Amino acid sequence: MRPESDFLTVVREHVRTHGDRRHFTFVSEEGGPGRAYRHDALGFAELDRRAREIAVRLEARGLRDRAVLLLYPEGLDFLAAFLGCLYARVVAVPAPLPDLDAGRFERTGRIIADADITWILTDTAHREALDKWLVNRGLAGRVACLDTAGGERADPDAWTRPDIGTDTLAFLQYTSGSTSTPKGVMVTHGNLLCNGEEIKRRIEGTHGTVGVGWVPHYHDMGLIGQFLQPLYLGCCYVFTSPITFIKRPVLWLEMISEYRATITLSPNFGYELALRRVTDAQLEGIDLSSLRIAKNGAEPVRAATLERMVERFGPVGFRPEMWMPCYGMAETTLLITAAPLDEGAAVRDFDAEELTRDRAVVRDGAPAGSVRRLVSSGRPVTLDVRVVDPESRTPLPEGRTGEIWVRGGSVAQGYWNCPELTKETFGAVTADGTGPFLRTGDLGFVVEGELYVNGRIKDLIIVNGRNIHAHDIEEAACAVHPAAGIGAAFVVDDGREQVVLVQEVSVREARGMPLDELAGLVRTKVAAAFDLPHLSVVLTGRGTVRRTTSGKMQRRLTRDDFLAGEITELASDLETGIAAARR
Repeated sequence: MRPESDFLTVVREHVRTHGDRRHFTFVSEEGGPGRAYRHDALGFAELDRRAREIAVRLEARGLRDRAVLLLYPEGLDFLAAFLGCLYARVVAVPAPLPDLDAGRFERTGRIIADADITWILTDTAHREALDKWLVNRGLAGRVACLDTAGGERADPDAWTRPDIGTDTLAFLQYTSGSTSTPKGVMVTHGNLLCNGEEIKRRIEGTHGTVGVGWVPHYHDMGLIGQFLQPLYLGCCYVFTSPITFIKRPVLWLEMISEYRATITLSPNFGYELALRRVTDAQLEGIDLSSLRIAKNGAEPVRAATLERMVERFGPVGFRPEMWMPCYGMAETTLLITAAPLDEGAAVRDFDAEELTRDRAVVRDGAPAGSVRRLVSSGRPVTLDVRVVDPESRTPLPEGRTGEIWVRGGSVAQGYWNCPELTKETFGAVTADGTGPFLRTGDLGFVVEGELYVNGRIKDLIIVNGRNIHAHDIEEAACAVHPAAGIGAAFVVDDGREQVVLVQEVSVREARGMPLDELAGLVRTKVAAAFDLPHLSVVLTGRGTVRRTTSGKMQRRLTRDDFLAGEITELASDLETGIAAARR
């Protein structure tokens, strides 16, 4: 870790060294004359000035060490507000801006209650709508909004540096809400410094690093990887909103090309979207050769995606050694493991049957139907990462599947206002008394020093004593036919446990195949691949399967939708008796 005791010192050091020569650039759809997109830059010195001004306004309201909620659209205003909180020793709570038109504030309301929020920071465009919502919810007397982009002004030179150390709480990173109650992960300045150094070492980051991305700022990959890491390195970063990216995925590649980016990052589905939507005509003039690193994380990394990206975009400069699969989570600030620089992804074939018995046996070159192709998430830099039997708490040798446990300076301090859950999750001790470790809840194994992440313990499907990972079923279904998109596999008990697969499909890509026939094909192929005696398949339209903002599958919520009859079925092939389990 760096000798500095807080993240603020690092930021201000870069402000003094670089001024506005280092900057963040936001690319939006509000293009000027003759240009499709608008590029707004904010230099480090100007960002520092805005942050000090916001800090003075926060201090005037007596918010030191209090949690405040940050509700912003993607853009530069959020970054200034977040830093303003750090400058004032106020606990920032980044969260998604709710759908103001639809009135979807449920998650926002839960965070306000959990973190005891009394102030919401936002921009001018959303202040009025948020004020109305507070009135409608009866919160107007207890919670107020502050427009940090407009309204009153303050003197940035009136700012005085608060006393901040490694143990000072910097922000709460609320989990993405795959369950009904999001939890606030407590991240300190010391955690930020350790995690920043972990990432710097792995990517060999310098002042000259140039990043490009689109991941939302309220997600750990977006907040840490896109905003705080450039501040730690003192380098430039260019970003757009996830909505703009989804509308026109080639913009991501255009940004890499135009700004000569050296690093980018995305969940696997972002690369898949680029593969599906970017046309040959759009690639004209694109040059990706400046890239040195393409991070892929936040959800299972698929070998087929890596291979197709190199094949599809190789002619415009995308090289296999650019790949850096990685693994991390909010509870470890961000990074846990990543592939070594310039080595690309380690992809191995493992005996499919042995994996169901929690044993990883390499079978490179074996027939495709007998193996599972898995992508390594790389190696830790300095963190202590172990694979542990979750029942006996005994560390397991290489090649055995267990729960991934982590300890080190990047591990956060626990969950806000949840002492029992914090003790259970962050205070694990192995059978020989070593600890404390963070229990990630993820399953994985180590082969030749590489960590392979298999899935979540909660999503493990047990059939006849065999352990099958939900994402393996989903990946197999996706490969059955070009019409098949993402899916969610889960268990339903109708007197016997059976597997249900909710599978999104594109009618256009079905190419005339009747959807009833496609449902039967998916069922036959997947059941045979995993020897599933009871499998039901439901085909539905795109956008049905529940996902988090980073693309992680929300299987439990999709299961709830299925059981409640809230999924619009295009076709299905169901086991007898499954209907009785649905209410």
